[in-house]
Amino acid sequence: MNSDMVNMEKRRFDSLESWSMILDSENVETWEVSKEDQEEWTADLSQLFIGNKFASGAHSRIYRGIYKQRAVAVKMVRIPNQKEETRSKLEQQFKSEVALLSRLFHPNIVQFIAACKKPPVYCIITEYMSQGTLRMYLNKKEPYSLSTETILRLALDISRGMEYLHSQGVIHRDLKSNNLLLNNEMRVKVEDFGTSCLETQCLETKGNMGTYRWMAPEMIKEKPYMRKVDVYSFGIVLWELTTCLLPFQGMTPVQAAFAVAEKNERPPLPESCQPALAHLIKRCWAANPTKRPDFSEIVSTLEKYDGCVKEGLPLTSHSGLVSRNAILKRLKGCVSSTGLNLSFRNTSLFSDQDYFIIICTGLMFFQ
Repeated sequence: MNSDMVNMEKRRFDSLESWSMILDSENVETWEVSKEDQEEWTADLSQLFIGNKFASGAHSRIYRGIYKQRAVAVKMVRIPNQKEETRSKLEQQFKSEVALLSRLFHPNIVQFIAACKKPPVYCIITEYMSQGTLRMYLNKKEPYSLSTETILRLALDISRGMEYLHSQGVIHRDLKSNNLLLNNEMRVKVEDFGTSCLETQCLETKGNMGTYRWMAPEMIKEKPYMRKVDVYSFGIVLWELTTCLLPFQGMTPVQAAFAVAEKNERPPLPESCQPALAHLIKRCWAANPTKRPDFSEIVSTLEKYDGCVKEGLPLTSHSGLVSRNAILKRLKGCVSSTGLNLSFRNTSLFSDQDYFIIICTGLMFFQ
């Protein structure tokens, strides 16, 4: 009997009537927004058409939809009346997410469109990202199958979005592959700001917001933390890109948290991982937050790596990365300073690559 009751409750909870039908256009005229609830972001529900559900969480469902003739994602959060603590927490998360999303504008941040509060369901309308989450994308890939070029492209999108977020004084606090979305062009955008906060407001915040597998050790231990918790999470995401695996696979979330916080363990880096990327990952997930780089440095480093890949040069973890042309220019200068007379240097008989080899050989000889 208890089992039947649970199943009935689950069916009721998941039924269309208990979620999307509340916001159906036929029911709109029974709901009027009070002046105090009217915001510039308040959705015109007569323009919202809801389609199929494609994702769900403990208290939320995400539907495809059309809003003002545009494809959108509609995130609905059901606010329970019985549990005061849960209701208060979900209402606060909704307010926080809308307040932050409505003021963020960046190509690598999911675009906010509108929102509404119609108890017991609150909804947030954002742009529709057709390729789903980064985690879904990686699940379809063979382990270690992403090319360095693809890893860098995806990592740059994420780090640029996070650099912008931090420049706005916002800490995400739940950066993970499930909160990174892909569009038709396979560009990544950061989403889900329900647990985010302004750095000035959570400077001394304690507690373990976020998801254990991606959570920084200081947050697991409920110590004071700052924006570097997002850098740690990015290190885990970058590891995911290099392996296509789930971090701490084979462990429960609690076991993963214990391993990170008490044993200082991290997911194993494969031998196939580029040394430069491995170096960056280790810096990002350093136990000491002060040793983790800022996202501005991460973006700069990844851009240099990307430049190396495009020019056919090996990646190096050295901070003074230079382009192929810059290397040639410097070597030419070195040769000139030694007094070498390379009469062929202006001839078209030699390519830059040939010239590079000849110069290196000459320098080795004179050493």
